[in-house]
Amino acid sequence: MWVFYGLPFVHPDSILVVTINAIGLVIEIFYVCVFLAFSDWPKRRKIIIALLVELVFLAVVIFITMTFLHTTKSRSMLIGIFCIVFNIIMYTSPLTVMRMVIRTKSVKFMPFYLSLANFLNGSIWLVYALLIFDPYITIPNGLGALSGAVQLILYATYYKSTRWDGGPNPASDVQLPSKDNPPNLV
Repeated sequence: MWVFYGLPFVHPDSILVVTINAIGLVIEIFYVCVFLAFSDWPKRRKIIIALLVELVFLAVVIFITMTFLHTTKSRSMLIGIFCIVFNIIMYTSPLTVMRMVIRTKSVKFMPFYLSLANFLNGSIWLVYALLIFDPYITIPNGLGALSGAVQLILYATYYKSTRWDGGPNPASDVQLPSKDNPPNLV
């Protein structure tokens, strides 16, 4: 979606947006191809279906944008709103892991470098967006920088209480009910 947003007939003067996101798209396509080559059929089928749904969605959005919206301002607004929504989803996806970190007081399942990359990516794009005054890039990346900062703060807060040695971990204290371990309903 960001590649489409950066095209001159959607949002003029966005060569940086289109080139960086096009390079990222090529890398992602390569990664998905490697995954498809080495995964078993049920996982492969699931990913292929998800990709087809994404492609159909993108085709519909492109058709509507190019057919019914005739100015770059209106095209930028529609595609920019989509980009905001999808970027916010991307940046907030670690919230489930952040909840587990707080509950277990362990950062064992929250990779530091992913949190750092999330923060740096959001921050760099936020600075760029503020320099060119583009709200469609500013809003999601401002929230992304904030999300990354919260992740890094959580990491620093719970790093020392994390058991890294494979010994008991607060996250492993959670047990599912079984025949030998019935649920406690009290």
